Amino acid sequence: MKTNKYFRFLSSMPLFSGFAENELAKTLGNRLLIRNFRKNEIIHLQNERAKSMDIILEGGVTVQSIDENGNILSIVNLNEGDMLGCNLIFSNDNEYRMTIIAIENTKIFSMSREQILKFCQTNEEFLIKFLEILSDKALVLTTKIRSLARKTIREKIMDFLIFESGRQDSKTIKLSISKKELAEKFGVERPSLQRELRKMKNDDLIDYDSKSIELK
Repeated sequence: MKTNKYFRFLSSMPLFSGFAENELAKTLGNRLLIRNFRKNEIIHLQNERAKSMDIILEGGVTVQSIDENGNILSIVNLNEGDMLGCNLIFSNDNEYRMTIIAIENTKIFSMSREQILKFCQTNEEFLIKFLEILSDKALVLTTKIRSLARKTIREKIMDFLIFESGRQDSKTIKLSISKKELAEKFGVERPSLQRELRKMKNDDLIDYDSKSIELK
């Protein structure tokens, strides 16, 4: 994707809908900061200060929380068009609470605090969309945290299996991730996941092997 395609991609986003592609290119000029990250490379460390708002142009990232015991909780995966740091960059306490890692080769466009302020001051539509995004992100994160806190391991497993069964149109769900990654997704340790899977198998709810889980 060449530079002019980046401008085309950005102008197609709701955040920049108030700008024509050539206007956006003129406004940003030679200040289009694009960074490249390889698969599994850390983009932002937990407790790192947010100095920019990042927009994913290509690839994808995962947001992970790591506690003092080294347990990893995968919060969410983000893809092209998703943003990082927009809810932190103007905060007095602007440290990332989680670590952000590239899950494939990824390109990110970074906007400085000064650039965002200029866009907000000169384009009311950008300001409105920016505030909408901040509000939506806060609501989604709150809902997800509450949901994770309330549910048992079995409920999390069943939610995942029912969703994947519908998506794959089969009662035998093929796993695209390892059991370790699945445990991280649920915010539990791998032995806890294995124990619950065995219990569910004994209860005749599922059958499973290393690559699939069958809903019974």
